[in-house]
Amino acid sequence: MITVEKSDPLSPDSQYLISKLSAELAAITGDSGKSNFTIDSLDGERSLWVLARNTTGDAIGCGAIRPLTGNIAELKRMFSDRSSQGIGNALLTCLEASAKSMGYSELWLETRLVNHRAIQFYKTNGYVRIENYGPYVGREEAVCFSKVLGKCVSG
Repeated sequence: MITVEKSDPLSPDSQYLISKLSAELAAITGDSGKSNFTIDSLDGERSLWVLARNTTGDAIGCGAIRPLTGNIAELKRMFSDRSSQGIGNALLTCLEASAKSMGYSELWLETRLVNHRAIQFYKTNGYVRIENYGPYVGREEAVCFSKVLGKCVSG
């Protein structure tokens, strides 16, 4: 079983996973991804940092959301160490639900065209490609995605 919980991005577990993510991104894309993310960007009240943990309490994944606009949050630093099936889905489910509960109606994200695993993961989970936004405009190596967060329907 995988649990996902709010955490401190400066905790040792968080820092360990961020360093693993940065190394993996550098190996896949040639860029650690650090240039468009700082821990300080999570200081706002509508930001969130989470860790995924396995049954023994080991940190096995991380992710964040931060505001882009009043109703759009950006998904950042999603990472799974792939030690268990379903880490990415558990993280994404938690972050999407949290974003919705914080009043966001949409999530945006950026990854690199060469990161085929990430692109497939997001497409499988309902994300659609959008025009590159913000710091990714004009960057051919970047690809951006969006997902409209579902509305609650009562029967």
